[in-house]
Amino acid sequence: MTTSNQADDLQSFMEEMGDVKPLGKNDTIDLHDPKIRIADKQKRAKLHLATQKSTFNPLTLDNVTPVKPDDFLSFQQPGIQDGVFKNLRLGKYEIEHRISLKGLTLKEASQHLYESLSRCHERGCRAVLIQHGRGEQSQPFPALKKSYVNHWLSELEEVIAFHSAQPVHGGLGATYALLKKHPEQKLINREKNRRG
Repeated sequence: MTTSNQADDLQSFMEEMGDVKPLGKNDTIDLHDPKIRIADKQKRAKLHLATQKSTFNPLTLDNVTPVKPDDFLSFQQPGIQDGVFKNLRLGKYEIEHRISLKGLTLKEASQHLYESLSRCHERGCRAVLIQHGRGEQSQPFPALKKSYVNHWLSELEEVIAFHSAQPVHGGLGATYALLKKHPEQKLINREKNRRG
């Protein structure tokens, strides 16, 4: 009985494979050929660019109120306890992620900040350090990027508070941001504890 089933299976297989032909010498591709590697890199770069373009970024690039290089940045959503805000201001929360905006254009900084904060929130991070610099020589006005960070952080609903960093973390050239808890925070914590 087993032999009959095997014969039937073999016959079915041969019928399915009947029109398949073996590869010839000219049908092969050398994966180490530099032309193919360049083409593959170009395809991946285009795909990455398309993905970047499709990411919606709500942060605006206009109507910013300038701040000075020496200004403290400070924001607290209504309902945030004063003790929580004080701990943020004093740098007492463990910094779970650092975001550097140095050397980026405003548009690049906007995109990088938005994507980084979104990923941090999804992973359940609460305290983040944003390094923007003081911008004493920036144009068209001093503290350009710092002014935009002040504006952008107040636009994001995930950010419940922010304050200029302590000197050990960059002082007036950096800002702590406190993110609200992710709706699935308990699940995220369980997953973190299981890995750790």
